[in-house]
Amino acid sequence: MTTFYDVPAGILTPALAEKLADVKEITMPEWGAYVKTGVHREKPPSQENWWQIRCAALMRKVAREGPIGVNALAQAYGGRKDNGSNPNTPAIASRNVIRTALQQLQDAGFVDMKSTKIVSSVNGDQKLYAGRTISAAGHKMLDEVAHSVRGEAEAAYPGLAKY
Repeated sequence: MTTFYDVPAGILTPALAEKLADVKEITMPEWGAYVKTGVHREKPPSQENWWQIRCAALMRKVAREGPIGVNALAQAYGGRKDNGSNPNTPAIASRNVIRTALQQLQDAGFVDMKSTKIVSSVNGDQKLYAGRTISAAGHKMLDEVAHSVRGEAEAAYPGLAKY
């Protein structure tokens, strides 16, 4: 059986975005048409389905690197901020976009929060979380999509046939 590790991200992500478009919990918020994806960007995304593509990319990254938090994902999706005549500096992506997409994936049942321990404080007991991990349903969806695009991946990259 083909897993999502066997298929390149450039082929897997658009196919997964098409599959996520059918899930009712994953919809672009009303502010999604106007928001930039990071401080290093000049304009909002121009693709119509950019929200599903970002959710698919986040789902794949959480599955590969989980448990992972919002800040680590914001750094991974960041870029270089243009400071004019000054040197470019690193910039992180919008944490609100990432957090909202992860919350939608969590509501759909594809991503889970991994709790580490319970800490007692003045306000009572509080849970600490290590980040988000992929759920069994999310792993199944990733593997199904990877299996469906395996032929396309082998045509684009002939060396994958031996795996």
